[in-house]
Amino acid sequence: MKKLILASGSPRRKELLSYFGIPMEIIKPDIEEHVDPALTPEEVVKSLAFQKGEAVVKNIGSDNPVLSSDTIVVLDGNILGKPTDKDDAMKMMRTLSGATHHVFTGVAVFYKGEVDVFAVKSGVTFKELSEKEIADYCATDEPYDKAGAYAVQGIGSFMVKSIDGSYSNVIGLPVSEVIEHFQKLGILEGLKFR
Repeated sequence: MKKLILASGSPRRKELLSYFGIPMEIIKPDIEEHVDPALTPEEVVKSLAFQKGEAVVKNIGSDNPVLSSDTIVVLDGNILGKPTDKDDAMKMMRTLSGATHHVFTGVAVFYKGEVDVFAVKSGVTFKELSEKEIADYCATDEPYDKAGAYAVQGIGSFMVKSIDGSYSNVIGLPVSEVIEHFQKLGILEGLKFR
């Protein structure tokens, strides 16, 4: 095995995997995402992760493992995507303020003709945010390329009172579960890339 193909343009996913010394190539999937509105949040992220990985595998095959992923933020049954602008980001911050939301990440691993698709859910509780805190945070670059308009690993950490579940899942990749699935598929032996 030569390398892991990461079917994602997310610098956060790349960074989380880079800690393991796995040789990686980034191939950003070029797809138009299709989501059935009848799906649950867990089914949505699994479907999107599968679509992204499948688009890459169609072009290069799966002799090297291909990992794709998708993360969404859900509050009261509503999916919060990436904000379209500052007003949208501020609106999201107001709805998340003082509330508990859930982060779902779907992961698909394609390897040697097999596909393993799973999802992980984490609960995140925000403190009550003042209008000044919301405005100051939305004046940074941080909220604009992230589902739910915040980064738990960055400045946005000031908002997070507690996390129930995987911290790395909230960043965008549930590392513990990914490593476990890599081991199950024979991609990793212990923590060594095979």
